[in-house]
Formats: sequence, C-alpha cells, structure tokens
Amino acid sequence: MDSRIDITDKKKKILIVEDQFIEAHDLQLILEKAQYEVTGIARSVSQALQCIEQDKPDLVFLDISLKGVETGIDLAKILSENYIGFIYLSANSSKSILEEAKKTHPYGFIVKPFREQDVLVTLEIACYRHNHGIEWQLQQQSILQENIEAICRHPLKWEQALLQLAKVLQTYIPFDYLQVEQIQNEYNPTGLYRKNFETYDIIDIDKIASLSGKSKNELTEIKSTSPKQEYPKIYSNDSFREIFQKSAGIRLVVEIFGIKSFLAIPVRTEEGKIFNFSFFSRNADFYTKKHLELLIKIETKLAKFVSTMHITKKELSNISVKKQLLIIAQDNSDGFSSMIGNSQKMIAVYDCIKKVAPSDTSVLILGESGTGKEKVAQSIHNLSKRKSKPLVIINCGAIPDNLAESLLFGHEKGAFTGALEKRIGKFEAADGGTIFLDEIGEMPMDIQVKLLRVLQEKEIERIGGRFPVKVDVRIVAATNRNLVEEVAAGRFRLDLYYRLHVFPITVPPLKERREDIRLLASHFIDSFSKANSIQTPKVSDNAIMQMMRYEWPGNIRELEHVIQRSILMMDGNTLNDILLPDAASNSGHGKTQEFSIKTIHENERDYINYILKTCKGKVSGTGGAAEILNIPASTLYSKMKKLGIKNVSSI
Repeated sequence: MDSRIDITDKKKKILIVEDQFIEAHDLQLILEKAQYEVTGIARSVSQALQCIEQDKPDLVFLDISLKGVETGIDLAKILSENYIGFIYLSANSSKSILEEAKKTHPYGFIVKPFREQDVLVTLEIACYRHNHGIEWQLQQQSILQENIEAICRHPLKWEQALLQLAKVLQTYIPFDYLQVEQIQNEYNPTGLYRKNFETYDIIDIDKIASLSGKSKNELTEIKSTSPKQEYPKIYSNDSFREIFQKSAGIRLVVEIFGIKSFLAIPVRTEEGKIFNFSFFSRNADFYTKKHLELLIKIETKLAKFVSTMHITKKELSNISVKKQLLIIAQDNSDGFSSMIGNSQKMIAVYDCIKKVAPSDTSVLILGESGTGKEKVAQSIHNLSKRKSKPLVIINCGAIPDNLAESLLFGHEKGAFTGALEKRIGKFEAADGGTIFLDEIGEMPMDIQVKLLRVLQEKEIERIGGRFPVKVDVRIVAATNRNLVEEVAAGRFRLDLYYRLHVFPITVPPLKERREDIRLLASHFIDSFSKANSIQTPKVSDNAIMQMMRYEWPGNIRELEHVIQRSILMMDGNTLNDILLPDAASNSGHGKTQEFSIKTIHENERDYINYILKTCKGKVSGTGGAAEILNIPASTLYSKMKKLGIKNVSSI
C-alpha cells in the first residue's frame, strides 16, 4: 500500500539554502524530478532573504550550518515569523545545536547524506503540516471571532464582559496581566491579573493605587507624562528596555507584576475613541509576530467589544453566558475535574488542552510513565464537540501482535480460524468520538501503516472485508518514548510521527511540579479514606518534607500507591512517615540525596524493579505488581521484556 501523504495538486515552490554546491545541486535534481519548482539556491542567510522577498517560496530546505555570521537557525526564526515552513539539513551537528534547532519547530529533519526517498517523504509531510497549519490558524481565528461576538450579544457589566473576553483570549494570546484603558487624560484602566488557570483578579485604579502606594492624582500624572502607544507593537529585549526607561506608566506595571515583555495594540471604535489592549508576560521575549498578527486580524471585533460593553454602559443583572459561548461556554470545571495541580507547568498544559479541544486535530501527548497522560486525553475529549460520543481507550503495549489488527479494525465472520461472527473493531466503536492510543510507540510497524491510512482516508478495512468502512474519529495518542529516536532506529514510521505530531502536549514529571505534591497527596488521602471507610488521617510536616524531597521516578502513579501503603502501615491517625524506597528515605533524615540523571526507560525499569521487590516477585493477581501499577499483567510482562527485567522471583 502506498503510504505517501496526499497533498494539493499544485506543487510547492521550494528554496534551497545550502552552501555546499554538490549537495544543493543533488537536492535540486531530486525535487525537480518530482515536479517541484525550485525557486533558487542560496548560500547564506542574506542571499536567502533576498530570494524569499523576490520569489515567495512555500517551503525552504535549510542547512543548519551556513557560511557567515548568521546560521540556519537564525534564518529559521525569521521563516517561522513569516509562516514559511522549513526542513533542516544537518550533518554531524552537536547535541546542543540540534536542541536549539528543535526549538524553532521545523517541519522536518534530514541527515546528510540524504536519500531521494527520505527527501520526498519528508517534503510531503512538510507540505501536509504547512497546509494543515494554515487551516488551523484560520479555524482558530474564526473561533476567536465568534466567541467575541457571543460575548457582545449578552448584557454584561464591563468587568464581567472583560473577564469573559480574557478567558477567550488567554487560549490564543497567553498573558499574566491584561490591561485595557482608554487613551485620554484621565487614568482609569481595567486590568485582569491571572492567579490560576481560570481565576483572575480585577485590577482597577484603586487596586493599582494600593499596590503601588501612589495616589490617584499621582497615577494620573504618571499617565499624562508617559508616551502614548499609538501602533501595534511587541516590546521585548531592547524595545522593552527602551519603553521601560521612557514610560513611567509601563515601569509601574512592570514593577507591580514582575513583567518582562508585553504586546500592545490600540483599537479605534466607531465613536472615534481609542482603547489600548496590552498583554503582559512575566517571561522575556514571549510574544511573537503571530500573536501580533492575530490581534490585528481581530481588531474590528475588539473595537465592537469595547463599543458594546464599555461605551454603552449596559447595566443588567449577572447573566451567565456560558451556554452561548463556543469555547468558554463549556464547563471547564467538569472537563478538567480529573486533573489536579495549580503549578505553572500544569496551567500551561490546561491552556494547551483548552486550545486544541474544540478542533479535530490529532494530538500527541508526551511524558514519562505515570504523569497522567490518559487524564489529558480524557479532558481533551470532555471539552470537545465529541464529548457525547464514545472515548475508546487502547493500550497499544498490551495488544498481542497477532490480535492487533482484529482488535483495532474488526473482522468479518469466517475471516480466519475462530472468527465465528462479525466483530467491529475499536475504531468503529469510537465512530463520532475519540480514540486514545496509549503507548503508541509500542504499535507494530504493519499496524502503523494501517493507522496512517485511517488518518489519511478516514476509513478502515475489517479483516476479510470486501469494502472499506468510513469512520469519523479523532485520534489522540500518547507515549513515554522518544519517538524521534524510535524513528531513527526504524521502529516507528516517520510519516506517521509527523501526522500525529501536529499538536504535541508535554505533561511534566512530578519532580518538575513539586508545588502540586501537597494537593495531590491530599486528594489521594481523601480518596483512599473514603473508599475504605476510614477516618481521613492528618499529615505531618515531616511526611510533607519527605514527599517534597523525593524524586518520584514513577510520578503521580507512584505517589498514589506510596500514599496508600503509608496509610495502611501508619499508627494512629497521623501520617508521620512516607514509605519511600531506601535511597529516598535517607533524605527525610537530613542527608543529601545523591541523584544521577537517568533516561525515562532507566527510571521506568528501576521503578518496576522496586514494585516487584515490594511484591516479592509477584506479577499478577491480588497484591501483584500489575495491580499496584494499575496496568494489565500482559502489559507489565511486555514492559519487563523490553526493559530487560528478568529473574523476577529472585528480586
């Protein structure tokens, strides 16, 4: 079966940026043979910029190492800002350079010397991602505009309306502080300071006066002497330092909220009034040209919002608009009810979920074992338009290779020995809903080919079937493996990787969100106590300290099971000690814990070995390692085999 990805009939225009003549010429021959139009060959960043200005290429093949001061990575940042896709060419680049290159989000990566097949497959994937990226941006812009329209249709007071607008804008233009003020002599801004995922403090002039220790008259004087921001602009690095020096008003906001960059756009209403929307971030160099362009595209909607909700001064009751809004209308408290954590890294995950959930885009969830990737998939489904349809969960690592195709795609009666009746597969069962492919890195190669067809053609074939069956499913996949390494090793298809990697979400390990440990521990203690009808124990400071110092290689899953064992073993009604592995327990007695950096697989192997040791080598059944790990015994046996864990009974 041809697994090449279909693209539009019109072939893309390609620019080659490569300073090695032979390699550039070889690449040109490959592309022209495949009927692509090569607009030119550039040997430096300056030449490339001239070619881009003149020929407007759709995609660029870009060598990371170029002659001159500027590198391919420098050019990549410019290409990204101008929505031009690019594919890196690389030979013997150091790990640090490759990591820096990955941050620019290329559409592909080809290692020299390259083969014709590698070039064409990678290019087709890049074309798909480029087309899909444009569609995604238009879709997001449309959703954003419709949500602003929905707010304007409802009679809300100004602060209420601004709060609803903030929740909509936060998904697309993240901010720590949003301020809206009319450009006039009187200083009377309205701001929203983000405290939590969907919790904001309203900041008015009285609040600013309190936070700054200045009077309203002093604040008005600061406003009048500060330069007006009359054009849409991003302020970061040099421009941020310059405006900080010139504008006392900006200095005030920066000092109160710890701001390091911001984005401002003036909006003119039909009444001739001008309002400044300023988005502030505590991260340096945070806002991009894409953020600015999106704001410019919705400027008329923002003007209508201000005109309707601020100038007309509608004074009506606190009417809920949730049911009318496309995105914020959904009950996010229900959508995220299974996820716990208020750390900045988890808030970033919530923002990603909220952004991608309304679309049908494929999502790839990345993260270590036990971080809660399945919870992320459930939230994506619950916040999507498919929430009334099934969410089908498949553990790819637990499916025997000889049954995988039948389980996923179904079979007809008599298709093989033992097929006594027709059976629909998981994809048909998920029709109209979402299918979650956990441990996608464990999927056999032949099934990967068939999955690629589902993504491309939106259809499956039952074993023994005569005709394809159309299915409408959204695919969410997850893995704790490094799929780039799996692709390089030939264990995972490159084309499937890029089809799934449209919208990646990385779930942080527990050791990177330690501020959530107390909240998670409290949740697990309450849940276990209720389930076993026992009095909820108190937790001592020593127990909290032990949990905060431990590295948690098994992440949230390990925390849950450690809490359960500790409750069962405690004396009295206070949890004084947490039953951690020996190496970690020492940290609770004031000793410095030595920690060596390990791979995800090494951490997973060590954790499984620890659980097996606790269970005295018992894998399945009551009290077995599989039960404690909350995974099927077949999955645990598979993991043990792949991780090289042997002689279980002697552990």
